[in-house]
Amino acid sequence: MINIAGVISIVIFYVLILAVGVWAGRKKEEGNDSEEEVMLAGRNIGLFVGIFTMTATWVGGGYINGTAEAVYTSGLIWCQAPFGYALSLVFGGIFFANKMRQQGYITMLDPLQDCFGERMGGLLFLPALCGEVFWAAGILAALGATLSVIIDMDHRTSVIFSACIAVLYTLFGGLYAVAYTDVIQLFCIFIGLWMCIPFAWTNEHVRPLSTTEHDWIGKIESGDLPSYIDYGLLLIFGGIPWQVYFQRVLSSKSAERAQLLSYVAAFGCGIMAIPPVMIGAIAKATAWNETEYKGPFPLTTEETGMILPMVLQYLTPDFVSFLGLGAVSAAVMSSADSSVLSASSMFARNVYKLIFRQKASEMEIIWVMRVSILVVGFLATVMALTIPSIYGLWSMCSDLVYVILFPQLLMVVHFKDYCNTYGSLAAYIMAFLVRISGGEPLMHLPAFIHFPGYDEVQKVQKFPFRTAAMMLSLITLVGVSWGTKYVFETGRLAPGYDLFHCVVNIPEDIQRVGEPAEEGEQMAVMTSGAMGKVYGAATLVGKDERNGRINPALEADDDIPAAEIDRLRSSVSSAGGGGKNVPAIHPLDNYQTKL
Repeated sequence: MINIAGVISIVIFYVLILAVGVWAGRKKEEGNDSEEEVMLAGRNIGLFVGIFTMTATWVGGGYINGTAEAVYTSGLIWCQAPFGYALSLVFGGIFFANKMRQQGYITMLDPLQDCFGERMGGLLFLPALCGEVFWAAGILAALGATLSVIIDMDHRTSVIFSACIAVLYTLFGGLYAVAYTDVIQLFCIFIGLWMCIPFAWTNEHVRPLSTTEHDWIGKIESGDLPSYIDYGLLLIFGGIPWQVYFQRVLSSKSAERAQLLSYVAAFGCGIMAIPPVMIGAIAKATAWNETEYKGPFPLTTEETGMILPMVLQYLTPDFVSFLGLGAVSAAVMSSADSSVLSASSMFARNVYKLIFRQKASEMEIIWVMRVSILVVGFLATVMALTIPSIYGLWSMCSDLVYVILFPQLLMVVHFKDYCNTYGSLAAYIMAFLVRISGGEPLMHLPAFIHFPGYDEVQKVQKFPFRTAAMMLSLITLVGVSWGTKYVFETGRLAPGYDLFHCVVNIPEDIQRVGEPAEEGEQMAVMTSGAMGKVYGAATLVGKDERNGRINPALEADDDIPAAEIDRLRSSVSSAGGGGKNVPAIHPLDNYQTKL
């Protein structure tokens, strides 16, 4: 029988969230529906809201439910998510936030498309899209199960209702609505869960935690150490290349602010993990067969996945469990709205605009994004209702984000002179094949390759094959890029074989913009082909910023005839400093100039 009081409390909570989302959506400038305004809140997120929304990057339904489950099933030492995701924010702040914000990108895929081209960027969009959609689907499914445990509501009804609320305020408010509702949601999570802990801890069926200390802390067997490290690195570095993180980074007022938000949010992730850790420990010390719980005991995998709502339901009074249920619902919606907006933003800008409709107006892009929000929300809802192994799918997609996107993002942000489209495609294929070959038990996908230490009984890999796939992907990216650059620039392959137009056979109207050259540095104007249209990520320019200057390294080289320098200067200036008519000159074929 449905608990009417519980339903009323959920409805009140959802109305509050919807009201805050609609109010926040009105904060954007009247009549300003630009990409930056809707996708990045006009790059005007304040410090207080920024801290909360950056923390909400990872603190969601999966975070609090998964943390409690991990402590209960394997012990605190195996609960790597809080530690791993906090470090991912720290490393993201150190190595990515400053450079990405300085360049003025709008999505995480922008630097990838600048370096590798629109179509390769579209291919890299696939693992990012799948990760976001399956994550949203998984947490919506978890919410449905939670509501069915606590208030006996039909899980299909709860999933559809929650998805509609999250999509509705995201649709009209963009990142403003997502950011401001994150503030309310994190407050609800923190207060709601802390309210539950004293009642659960003092429940008569809970033994003193000291008697089960070794049980809930756990231990690492020597044979499990490689996989433990593998999962840790997956969380730390695989937690960086997500649009939900970079949406917050790029919405900051400055690069320094983006770094600060990352560091403070890392601390926030640790603080927000304390209540679910304690709930997992309390669940471990509970004699479940003595409570009103009537399910199987010892708990099966299905029950342990719901350990947090079970603690709320069976170890606390009704009014407290309703507060906790509000916290779980808040966490789920905090994750779902971010994932839906992130996936929609990447599709509208990096696929629709930069691949199919380069001349699309701002309003057209915004409407495409709004339609995408509806489509992504619908897909996530359908998957939450129909696919039994959502977490298996999300786990696989999360791994693909780590092995495919991380090495490529690392290279284009810090070492873009050492990679090209050929290396990107080869690395993509290599990472995908190696990861798939390792299998995925949650999806019942068998392992095609048994890496060293493979457990034949449990059918799991003990070898850190995910990190191995990531490293192979990185090596492939650098190696193939260097090899193709070498064979084309030395003339071993004719320019006509440069099918991806990224080494020597570069169309005259394409220029990949790098950072402005600093005083005293060499400028490689001639090495990239002609100056003209940008691939469309950071900036869209019609004239080169360098105003017709040629490479100073050429002027400084005494071995190059003055007449040749004059000819190059004349050819550049005659084109007005950067238009389609600049010839694709490659004087480096004849003169040794350092890049």
